[in-house]
Amino acid sequence: NGTSVEEFILLGFPGTWQSRVSLVVVFALMYTLTVIGNASIIALVWTSRNLHSPMYFFLCNLSFLEIWYTTGVVPKAIGVVLGTSQTISFSICILQLFFLLSLGSTECFLLSVMAYDRYLAICYPLRYSSLMNSVLSVRLALSSWLGGFLAISLLAFLTSRLTFCGPDVINHFLCDIDSCLALSCSDTWPVELATFLVSIIVVVASCVVTLVSYAYIISSILRIQSVHGRKKAFSTCSAHLSVVTIWYGSTMFLYVKPSAQNSLDLNKIVNTFNTVVTPLLNPFIYTLRNKEVKLALRR
Repeated sequence: NGTSVEEFILLGFPGTWQSRVSLVVVFALMYTLTVIGNASIIALVWTSRNLHSPMYFFLCNLSFLEIWYTTGVVPKAIGVVLGTSQTISFSICILQLFFLLSLGSTECFLLSVMAYDRYLAICYPLRYSSLMNSVLSVRLALSSWLGGFLAISLLAFLTSRLTFCGPDVINHFLCDIDSCLALSCSDTWPVELATFLVSIIVVVASCVVTLVSYAYIISSILRIQSVHGRKKAFSTCSAHLSVVTIWYGSTMFLYVKPSAQNSLDLNKIVNTFNTVVTPLLNPFIYTLRNKEVKLALRR
């Protein structure tokens, strides 16, 4: 007999005013650096002829994704922490959830595609240009984007059908599946099952492709006779391997589990790392560990 909730209050990070202002400054600084860093990579690849290859085309897709991924979180999070924009309507909550999860799924697919690209480059160097041509790279990138958004469509629809009769306070700075399930007064089992199955399909399947690709890559590198040759081969995929480790570690903790309704405070911390810190790290990891990018940047 309760009234259906039409908007939620995002709790954010409770604390003193000074601590919240400090957090806002950190968020704003990291957001600015993330946008500048990823936009710089896109501009650098676009203007440098020697970077016009499938590897850097996929990197541009990843950088473009990271800009939107962090944009979907940080501006609203700053308003939540400051207390100036703590309410969010149910429809916007579902839209944010769909947007973030879709971009996260797309990133999983893109990282597996990049691993496959490195596998072809290292295991089949003489045939690489014919195997990974421009048509295939565009198709793989487009499939990653379409697959990421389509995979979350059913999940977002099921979440939008949940009933919320109070309380209306979300212990988070964004709308995510765990928080919505914790507040729903209807049966959440279908959404939990869908979340688990989508996580298996998106996260685990893409992770398996990545791991298999790197198993072949490492095997090929170990067969190279010269130490210099092994170092050169490993340097072409070390940056990507670092990003993969960071991303899949936090993503699996958040989504690959039978029940979503636990450890909301811990989820908030991991989500902060996933949506704010990781998009900032990616451009620095790729530029600091990549000689071609550093050379293009000097030019």
